[in-house]
Amino acid sequence: REQDFVGGTMRSVFAILGFALILSLPGVLLAKPVREKAPEAAFRGNEDLLRWINGYRRKPEPQRVPDAVKAMSAYGLTKDSDQSGIYIGFVAGVVGSNSASAEDLVSKMFPLPPEDQVVIIKGIAYSGLPGWRPLLRTFIERMPARKDLIEKFLFGDKPVLTALSIKDDATVIDLNWGYYFATGWEAPIRRIASALAYSLEKDKVDTLTIGAMAKWTLAQNASRDNDLLMMLKRISSDSDPSIKKPLAEVIDASETLELSKIRKDALASIDELKAKGSEKLRNYNWWGQAGQTVLALGCVAAGAMGQVQFGIPCVIGGAASTAALNYFKPTD
Repeated sequence: REQDFVGGTMRSVFAILGFALILSLPGVLLAKPVREKAPEAAFRGNEDLLRWINGYRRKPEPQRVPDAVKAMSAYGLTKDSDQSGIYIGFVAGVVGSNSASAEDLVSKMFPLPPEDQVVIIKGIAYSGLPGWRPLLRTFIERMPARKDLIEKFLFGDKPVLTALSIKDDATVIDLNWGYYFATGWEAPIRRIASALAYSLEKDKVDTLTIGAMAKWTLAQNASRDNDLLMMLKRISSDSDPSIKKPLAEVIDASETLELSKIRKDALASIDELKAKGSEKLRNYNWWGQAGQTVLALGCVAAGAMGQVQFGIPCVIGGAASTAALNYFKPTD
């Protein structure tokens, strides 16, 4: 027994010495405990959020979208219906392009104040998912304050994104930009491009202005996004004859960076129509009220592409309507 004890002790000593020797050899390191990857930093402001949205289609990070929605709420970006289009469209695009995980993504967007839950409701309804109605029903109990709006989508006549008319609702421009930023898909760009026909409008100032904003945002964004420029060229090959001319002008302005021509042409058309129109159309105060929101559209969409340095009259993360109006206001 004594020999066994001594032998066991000696073996233990040799084992310890051997282990110490191994550790002393060059290049031999103890394995460090595996650490979980640190979570992504929170969005530091609306500019940071927009920058991420713009890059999302190239590097999708759906796991961060619930935090992005909460950031939209925290920064007050979803409270103004005239300025929230890009964010609603973005959420719709994310939900629509992640059908397998859509329910999980939406569930993580809660809790959200009732006034900001519209971004979830419309994000689901505008997603384009075949099963968007069952998905929306899943969250009725979590949004009791928005029950009426939910029921209008489920049982009423509230249209989905593809049924919205840009001619009747100028905010649809930004909705489609948001969807594009989330997916990089051609369909939302085709819908925006279809509004180029309105840039040739001869009778209604507000319709003409919507066409001008579609033209402005397409040219500005395509000048900084070669994939978008190539997409517009593909669209031009099979587009409706009514948009071929303005689309060709958008492509040319994007390639040559002669973007000021888009603005000058829009001003000339608006001036001409106002001069030929009724007293109501010629009154700039009326124009300011009717066209203020429309002229501000595209500011967020273009701002997300980093266009502020080109003089777009926008506040990053939202449209400054008065500044946009003054920017498009004819100079004496």
